[in-house]
Amino acid sequence: MVNIGITLGDPSGIGPEIVAKSLASMNDDKNHFILFGDRDNFEDILKICGINSKIKSDFEFVNVGNGQRIETGKVNAYSGEIAVKSIEEAVKYALKNKVDAIATAPINKEAIKLAGSKYIDHTSMLMDLTRSNFVSTLFEVKNLRITFLSKHMSLMEAVKYVKKDNVKRAIIETYYSMRLLGFNNPKIAVAALNPHAGESGMFGSEEINEIRPAIEEFMGKINVYGPVPADSVFHYASLGNYDAVLSLYHDQGHIAAKTYDFDHTVSMNPGLPFLRTSVDHGTAFDIAGKNMASHISMMEAIIKAEKYGILYKGNYMSLKQEISEVIK
Repeated sequence: MVNIGITLGDPSGIGPEIVAKSLASMNDDKNHFILFGDRDNFEDILKICGINSKIKSDFEFVNVGNGQRIETGKVNAYSGEIAVKSIEEAVKYALKNKVDAIATAPINKEAIKLAGSKYIDHTSMLMDLTRSNFVSTLFEVKNLRITFLSKHMSLMEAVKYVKKDNVKRAIIETYYSMRLLGFNNPKIAVAALNPHAGESGMFGSEEINEIRPAIEEFMGKINVYGPVPADSVFHYASLGNYDAVLSLYHDQGHIAAKTYDFDHTVSMNPGLPFLRTSVDHGTAFDIAGKNMASHISMMEAIIKAEKYGILYKGNYMSLKQEISEVIK
């Protein structure tokens, strides 16, 4: 049995709905679920979705609400506060080994900012709350796994970020992310930045000056290849030629995963003392509270937490010292 914590995300969005639908669809009696969020709001969503209230007996609920009504479909500070408190409580449970993994529903960056949060996303919040050396973002969809050199920065800044030292660190983080998930000798491909991997400098010099030198430093140490043209590397990885692809900026990897299979793409955060999985989409305020949201990605996130949760914790304990020595 895996003890899985599930945060309901921003209660003004579709988070509570997709969690409710996931639990109802899975009908899972093998694992134990602990939900974190606003109980009153969740019970309202159960009624809207026509989900039999008996599923409430299939899980524990940690209520962080104070009885205030939730304004559905709009950015607001109270919902941001609920989202942040849900994450904080779930982390406390994980650090006390009350849950083995955490699956998170989406939050809204503007809402948590209105609530006074200093964080811009789940990843930065979780890294700080757990004081982790590193936290990577890894997408998994079927046989395709993708990590990211950079995430939330402009495209212009992301291109500037493609420097040898940054690529080296991302390769190391990708390597240990895969080790934590049980891949002992992962084959990692580094995507190119420019068309045709720069075509020997005709279309850009980043491959020659920054990416290839970073890769060459790991020859004989890590199975890393590239730079591989970005128009083909994700396809090759989906066929099993590589265990993971290091994408060089946010949309390069997101577009590949979500075009391949939007609903079944799951985001994970290796590097934490526990595994965190999540949907690959946002709060969808426009359809919140209308029983219109697809729960497939949330259900996949819960399934990944079950698949990797216990294995990840064991690998983390085995690799913790090594990671702390390698990644500063």
